[in-house]
Amino acid sequence: MTPLAPCVYSLGKVSTVGIVCTVVGNFLVVLAIAYYKQLQSPTNSFVMSLAVADCLVGLVVMPYSMVRTVEGCWLFGALFCRVHSSLDVMLCTASIFHLSCIAFDRYYAVCNPLVYHLKMSQGRVAFLIVVCWAVPLLISFGPIMLGLHKAGVDMVPMPPEDACVFLVNRVYAVMASLVAFYLPMGIMLAAYWKIYKAAKRQAMQISDSSKKQRHRNAMRRERKAAKTLGIIMGVFLLFWLPFFTVNIVDPFIDYSTAVEVWEFFLWLGYVNSSLNPFLYGFFNRSFRRAFMMIMGCRICLSSSSPGLDLSKESNELIINLWAQRLYSCTGCPPLWSIVQMRVLWLSVLGFLRAKVGLC
Repeated sequence: MTPLAPCVYSLGKVSTVGIVCTVVGNFLVVLAIAYYKQLQSPTNSFVMSLAVADCLVGLVVMPYSMVRTVEGCWLFGALFCRVHSSLDVMLCTASIFHLSCIAFDRYYAVCNPLVYHLKMSQGRVAFLIVVCWAVPLLISFGPIMLGLHKAGVDMVPMPPEDACVFLVNRVYAVMASLVAFYLPMGIMLAAYWKIYKAAKRQAMQISDSSKKQRHRNAMRRERKAAKTLGIIMGVFLLFWLPFFTVNIVDPFIDYSTAVEVWEFFLWLGYVNSSLNPFLYGFFNRSFRRAFMMIMGCRICLSSSSPGLDLSKESNELIINLWAQRLYSCTGCPPLWSIVQMRVLWLSVLGFLRAKVGLC
């Protein structure tokens, strides 16, 4: 057996770390929302469904893509190639759809708070979540399993039989890219722009009728909101825009994009599934407290209950109890300790920011 080149071996290790982070991070989000009633809000219903989609990306898409990237060929047969491609398109599209629904939800919460509970009722939230899964299912498994996505594609030279190359014709490339990315991107841009304008307008109204301290607090909140929205949109565009740009352009330039470029941009998109738990979960104080209690096995205690009010637990108490749990865990595997330390560090940063005003 030929030994792997150092660069290929390193690529495999990096991909494995990315897969583990994707699965563990999103599983923590699902567990936290499912267990703690305080986190069960309309917005977090979308976040939970998003975490399920991203967790499935890490479980059923990324491992096989990693083998294909590292080995340079497809080892799982032609039928599973179509199944894997369908799952890839479906789950990544579902993830993007959920991001646009979160933006839509936050738009109503900030810009139309009086009608928010009417517009984002449990029934409507459930309907939107079904749409987030049904539409990606329709544009993935149907066309791909039937071969409609590559009807009329003439490629010279043809890919080898042991390759899993996802070629699409011009019609499918344009339609799928519009539905899966550009339409959700437009919704997100419009929603977050209106949220930013509303936050800025509210800050100006407060500053006109308040003292200097309230003015400074309002401007601080405005900057924080702008920074958060900028990070969310920046990360989304950074990791998905390159792939969908190449995806929609490649059929019109005779499929001349190098395979390495495709693989790089595709893995950039996968990274977005790894980062979503941090953007929508770990930066939230209640989520951080829930994660610390989960990692410390507090949900295993008989005194714990799904209705536990996380706000009644002080940051100092949680950090102390959880740190004791971490350092007394002599039998924990190294990866578990690394994940625990990551959550502890994020929680300590949140505590310091709340106490001393760190940005």
